Amino acid sequence: MSIINYASREIQFKIVYYGPALCGKTTNLGYIHQRINPQNRGDLVSLATAADRTLFFDFLPLNALVIKGFVTKFQLYTVPGQVIYNATRQLVLRSVDGIVFVADSQWEKMEENVESFKNLEENLAKQNMSLDDLPHVLQYNKRDLPNIAPVNYLDYVLNNRKKRVQSFEVVSSTGQNVFATLNAVSQILLQKFSKQSDANRAGAGLKPGQTHVAPQPQRIVA
Repeated sequence: MSIINYASREIQFKIVYYGPALCGKTTNLGYIHQRINPQNRGDLVSLATAADRTLFFDFLPLNALVIKGFVTKFQLYTVPGQVIYNATRQLVLRSVDGIVFVADSQWEKMEENVESFKNLEENLAKQNMSLDDLPHVLQYNKRDLPNIAPVNYLDYVLNNRKKRVQSFEVVSSTGQNVFATLNAVSQILLQKFSKQSDANRAGAGLKPGQTHVAPQPQRIVA
């Protein structure tokens, strides 16, 4: 759920990167953190084991100016990929505004991708949320490896809902389409927020600029 702070003139959104273990969620955030101007980002906090598997979450606020002088803050999180940390996944998903599902493109990872996607839906349902109601995109990562499934197969197993969503071929280790993925989900999220704000303002009989804020979609660039 987006948070509007009128005292600090700030709108805060939460985007969660979800997917199986070692699919590249942390690599995504690491690349974004490196390329964003230090003035527009906070510290990247990562808790990992010796095997480099994220145990808790990465936290990265991105600040960008929007209309009417408000600042949009994006908080980016990852969830732990290992099943034994499912309680932490549920905690990280609380009050989520947008989802990036990161899939490992390797053939041998298909079962883990499907299981993680089902787990995402189950954890959202426990919080009375549905993926169909959340801005989300799919990221097909590790496209530089030799043993990868074609995109049409990945779409068949992961993007087969009534309404198909945007998907991106990504190499998170080099940054290929990492920002394209983030831009897509953030723009969908802002468009949804703008429509809801307009509807709330109309229902309350308010004029534009009174209480409710409707930011315009924007691009996040390195």
